[in-house]
Amino acid sequence: MQTFMIPGTVFMSLLAGSLFGVFRGVALVVFTATAGASSCYFLSKMIGRPLVFSLWPDKLNFFQAQVAKRRERLLNYMLFLRLTPTLPNTFINVASPIVDVPYHIFFFGTLIGLIPAAYVTVKAGIALGELQSIGDLYDFNSIATLFLIGIVSITPTLVTKEKSP
Repeated sequence: MQTFMIPGTVFMSLLAGSLFGVFRGVALVVFTATAGASSCYFLSKMIGRPLVFSLWPDKLNFFQAQVAKRRERLLNYMLFLRLTPTLPNTFINVASPIVDVPYHIFFFGTLIGLIPAAYVTVKAGIALGELQSIGDLYDFNSIATLFLIGIVSITPTLVTKEKSP
């Protein structure tokens, strides 16, 4: 589903949480989403250039300029893109090989950057299975875990900013 950008992966993530629990569900979702995004990356690298140029010429020019400007800290930028909704993941998967994002940067940015969203959807799948009231969705452990994931996700950016002159 991820490779061919078929909607519905969020429902599979909910199901993974319901069936496998938090740790195994997140691992499964992140692994499959990264594998699908990687397949999309290589498919786009082989045959996607004309399609991307025809569908999103302005976004592609913007993305290419941003990648060129952030070449030194490209992993941080890819993490930022995965953690925020500035560009759709579909576009990132298809356009990254065209704007010369190295695969290892794409891979690690995807692998790490998808963890927060995977955690949320897996946790939501578990909560939906056990839901008794709306208050059950906002327990301290869920909020603390999301906070911790957010801090860990932005740590590379904070560390490199402190080292910059």
